[in-house]
Amino acid sequence: MFSVIACIRDNHDWRLVIVAGAVCLIGALAAMLLLSRTQECDAGRRKLWIGASAFAFGTGVWATHFVAMLAYDGGMPISYGLGLTLLSFLLSVAGSAVAILIAAQSGDRFSHIWGGVLMALGIASMHLTGMQAIETQAIIRYDPLMTLTAVLAGALLSSAAFYAFSHLKGMRRLFASSIVFVLAICTLHFISMASITLVPDPGKEIPATVLDTKVLAAIVVVAATALILMALAVVFVESRLTDLRGLANASQEGLLILREGLVIDANERFQGLSGWKLADLAGKSPSAVLATVQGTRPGETLLTSRSGREIAVEVTTSRIVYRGRNCDVLAVRDLTERRQAQEMIEHLAHHDVLTDLPNRSLFDTRIRQALQMAERKNSEVALFYLDLDRFKAVNDIFGHAEGDRILGKVASILRRVADESDTIARLGGDEFAIIQPAGQQPAAAQKLAADILDEFAAEMDTARDPTAVGVSVGIALYPADGRTAEELCNNADTALYRVKHDGRGKVCFFDAEMDEAARNRRQIESELRHAIIRNQIHVSYQPILDARSGEIGGYEALMRWNRPGHGLTEPDIFIPIAEESGSIVQLGEWVLRQACMEAVRWPLPLRIAVNLSPVQFMLPNLCERIEAILTETGLAPSRLELEITEAALIRDRDRVMTTLLRLHRIGAHIVMDDFGTGFSSLSNLRSFPFDKIKVDRSFTGVLEHDAAARSIVRAIIGLGHSLGMPVVTEGVETETQRRIVVEEGCTQVQGLLLGKPDIEPSVKLAACENILSEQFETGVLPLRRAHHARE
Repeated sequence: MFSVIACIRDNHDWRLVIVAGAVCLIGALAAMLLLSRTQECDAGRRKLWIGASAFAFGTGVWATHFVAMLAYDGGMPISYGLGLTLLSFLLSVAGSAVAILIAAQSGDRFSHIWGGVLMALGIASMHLTGMQAIETQAIIRYDPLMTLTAVLAGALLSSAAFYAFSHLKGMRRLFASSIVFVLAICTLHFISMASITLVPDPGKEIPATVLDTKVLAAIVVVAATALILMALAVVFVESRLTDLRGLANASQEGLLILREGLVIDANERFQGLSGWKLADLAGKSPSAVLATVQGTRPGETLLTSRSGREIAVEVTTSRIVYRGRNCDVLAVRDLTERRQAQEMIEHLAHHDVLTDLPNRSLFDTRIRQALQMAERKNSEVALFYLDLDRFKAVNDIFGHAEGDRILGKVASILRRVADESDTIARLGGDEFAIIQPAGQQPAAAQKLAADILDEFAAEMDTARDPTAVGVSVGIALYPADGRTAEELCNNADTALYRVKHDGRGKVCFFDAEMDEAARNRRQIESELRHAIIRNQIHVSYQPILDARSGEIGGYEALMRWNRPGHGLTEPDIFIPIAEESGSIVQLGEWVLRQACMEAVRWPLPLRIAVNLSPVQFMLPNLCERIEAILTETGLAPSRLELEITEAALIRDRDRVMTTLLRLHRIGAHIVMDDFGTGFSSLSNLRSFPFDKIKVDRSFTGVLEHDAAARSIVRAIIGLGHSLGMPVVTEGVETETQRRIVVEEGCTQVQGLLLGKPDIEPSVKLAACENILSEQFETGVLPLRRAHHARE
């Protein structure tokens, strides 16, 4: 250690030593800056940056060595051989390249150690070769131990420098690794210099081709500085060019640069899109690959790829200065994804997402096209409307996922049986349609319908598979059953409606009689929806009398419909239609509210009976709605009697029973209406404590001449007595009928004999009060008689 310090102090010019250190630091900084670029670029450019870094590092090491050698004073004149001096430079650059290449392998955790060892060996080989380039009248002797120590110290410090470079970040990495490398180079050099001894040899000849020390110093400083600055300039320029090219390649558009109408450059996006390399395009007109280019505005054209495929593209032209000259730029945008997206959007707009069949929108277009074609060709068209049987039950029980699977299976069945010319559409829910534009009708329609039923029978075994569904088919023919799309669709729907009401699972062709019946039904459905708003619905009240005393115990609210153009329509006609269409919910709630408002106006707390449809029990909030109406009108719940039929218990017995118990708890009375006509009367009476039983009018009407009916009525009344339930017999129209039910022990009676359904009792009572008051004031009616009349 002391010999090294003494060598530097006594045998070196300290000014040149400082210069050597500065040159070494500049070279190391340049090399580390170049090496840092390898971590920011792709694999293709990494070796280029490693080579640039090795060149800068090797130049810096070589320049450091010879500047330090110029600072060395061996006590005799020294010059340098040209050949070995150049060889030392090459060894410095090559050794640096190998070391940096090994150290830059991030996958090996010992790469910085191997790189450091190789770097030390490269510097040592450069150093020894440079020492051999010394030309002087002396023999150079080396101390092997100190030389080995120099190499080991250089290897250790170089490894530490590579470690710092790989583990530090930012400016710390740059400066730390550079300073450690300076220490490694200087340590190796000066330890090696301390290990040599110059033994004078006056007889040694000096070659003619040698470099004077001053000349060498100037060359080394200028060359090293120029090379290092050049390397840094290359870094700057190349990084700028790389960034600009990277920016161009990052564009989603292909770019073609044209000079005087010929291609001179193209970015990677265009080359990847077209398959053409720049070498294939350079010097050619863009028309070799692009069909047309129109002005500066975006225009669509076709790009011919290398494989011969035509690609739809959008081309925009602009003008820029490129490489110092005015050039045209063609920006080429691939329209394939846009076209695919547009096609996908258009497909989704006209097809059902679940089954991928045409939806209602596309169906409407196809049916009109089919009818127009049939009109021109004077041919026929069959329109099928299909509805799945049991689908709602399957969907409710097994869930929507299973329902979706069934719909997909139905779609595949219809695709198998239909021809390619047929259009299969899903109109919504479980409704499908088929347009059959070809074939002799009705034979072609009959065959397709038979195939559909056969395929469903084979694929959907409802006897074994609980998820299987059936199908009902309604068919209308053009032009026999309609000449417009609307007519044909309505008539096919009418035919389907007939099938569903006649047993399902069949095929029905449309006929005129069916049309009239369906039109009447639809007309009633339509008018019922607006009947309340148009004040066509009113409530009549029929009294319910005590069977023995004849006193009125309450009234039953009966819905009546004064249908325009048809007069008073019987409930037996419009109530079933209202239940099927769902309008009974609105009608029933309106009647309940009107009846409660009317009962509140009565001077006596008589009960009001209101019928509830089985459809209303499908409402999950039926109890809450009834409670709200009672609260709104102010009627005591104990005055309300809700009449239900056994049909309400058939659909969902448990849910209906739960609702009835809730209504019973709030104080409302529950009456079993039309008793004796259901399927499980006794079990229903046992399961729920009804407040009253009503004998159906169908038994009352035949009491006089049907002994069996009389026995049934006697049994019902006896059953009511045994269960502690009052029994009401409705439909009493003759005195004989009244006498019979009274003799059998009936509690209450109701019928036309005892009182027809009439206007509100409060209105009728008010009218009587006015008449009596007028008669009393005029003296026509004495006070006592007026009092009795009011009673």
